[in-house]
Amino acid sequence: MQGSGVDSSLNDTGRAQGAAFFDSYQSTPFDKVYTSKLKRTVESVEGFIDKKIPHESVAGLNEISWGTKEGQRITPQEDAYYHWMLQQWQLGNTSQRIEGGESPEDVVLRQRQAIDYIMSHESEQNILICMHGRAMRILLCELLNYPLKSMDMFEHQNLCLYQLDYTGSMFAIKKHNDTTHLRKLDAKQAKVTEKVTILNSGN
Repeated sequence: MQGSGVDSSLNDTGRAQGAAFFDSYQSTPFDKVYTSKLKRTVESVEGFIDKKIPHESVAGLNEISWGTKEGQRITPQEDAYYHWMLQQWQLGNTSQRIEGGESPEDVVLRQRQAIDYIMSHESEQNILICMHGRAMRILLCELLNYPLKSMDMFEHQNLCLYQLDYTGSMFAIKKHNDTTHLRKLDAKQAKVTEKVTILNSGN
């Protein structure tokens, strides 16, 4: 369990996914890159930062705090607690806090401040925000005026892309959980797996 309290780096897969995202979107004229304060988000968009695109880390974009569960391995008991908590939120009990951690309502309060801050920079017309799965689901509910209990309708995979356009009064989704940029990685992994299978079958 990572949450906001475990500030770990990306593994090799995460770095490869970040590089694949950069390869696909490096020509996009981003005015600014925003990340959470956690280094795994900074590492995910390192290519853009290395291009000298202005970058700022904002604590309001951090992942939800999983409280006393952070830094622990997932046991069957912990997994059951996790799914029970998700069920509570899906039932609309979005003020329900994780033991020692945050509720979705806690998260959205700090996200509102972060988004107000980001949106106050009117000269930044095209921005890239890198954040975290549960926090992203909560933010999408807030930006698109969905109740927080609906957050799990926003599917996501690591290094997926949600593209939103702002009309001046509302947000609209243009791309939803887009992982097109990861297809080359998937194809490469499939070839490695196939090669290993062939080698194993020859033993």
